[in-house]
Parts: sequence; C-alpha cells; structure tokens
Amino acid sequence: MDYPDISALPEELQDIVTSYGSLNVFRMLMHSPNLAPGVLSLGDAVLQRNALPDTLRELAIVRVGHAYGAAYEVYYHEAIARHVGLGEGALAAARTGVAGALSGPEAAVLTATDRLLAQHALDEAARDELSEFLTVNQLADLVITVGFYQLICGFLNTFEVTTEGEAS
Repeated sequence: MDYPDISALPEELQDIVTSYGSLNVFRMLMHSPNLAPGVLSLGDAVLQRNALPDTLRELAIVRVGHAYGAAYEVYYHEAIARHVGLGEGALAAARTGVAGALSGPEAAVLTATDRLLAQHALDEAARDELSEFLTVNQLADLVITVGFYQLICGFLNTFEVTTEGEAS
C-alpha cells in the first residue's frame, strides 16, 4: 500500500504528521483522515499518561508487537523499552512469551498480556495476581495498552508499514 500524498491533505493533518516526525506509521494513518487524530491522541495518552510503570508498559507493548509479528512496532518499542530501563532478559521474554527469570511483576504482566491476546479478558485469578502490585488504575491502563497496541499492530501489518525511508 502506498503512503498517502501528505501534501494533498488538509493543513491540519499535514501539521499532525510533521509534528510526529513524519514517521511512516503516522503517514500511513492518514489513509484514515477522520480517525487518525483520535488514534494519535489515544496513543499519546497511552504513552504519556499511563499509570503503569514505564518498564511494565513497554514490556506489554513489545510482547504485543512480537505476538503480532509487527516488526515496525518491535523496532521502535524495544528502543523505548531500553531507554526506560527494561533489561535484555525482559526483552527476550517479550520475544518468546516465556517469563523465565523475570521479576514477579514483569512475569505477571507478560502472562497477563498473553492472556489478553488469547482470551480477550483477564479472569479473577489473573486480576488478583496483578492486584498484588498494580492499582486498579494501573490494571485498567494495562488492558487499554494491550488493546491499543493490538489495533496498531493490526494496522501496521495490514498496510505493511516498514521503517524503510525513515530518517534514522
């Protein structure tokens, strides 16, 4: 799928794409000009106003990226994960879904992410386990984070978004 001609978009949408650094995902989202601003607003909230600790948020996001085979998502969020302090062991676990030697909270978030991906919900036992270290707000944000990145990964894969041509 070709990227839309950004110069043909209304100025407001051109400004949005530019403000996000003209990365391919933001350019491709402009195939949905009416929904793109809302999707980007929710994405900003998930990344900037999330109650989850940054490392747990990124662990969940990277796991979703791997589960969906969304190389674009994995590429960017592994870098963000490292930046916020997520270790290589946790990133390896996110690739495979095997918690291994992760800390209790990391292992529980990884397992919960996979349950959300497979079962589309968390049962009482999973919620109870997570409630040992997450607030209700953080648990809600985890569920929303996983759901949002499922949406994004599905979009990335459908439109075959790559890092090709992006400035490094």
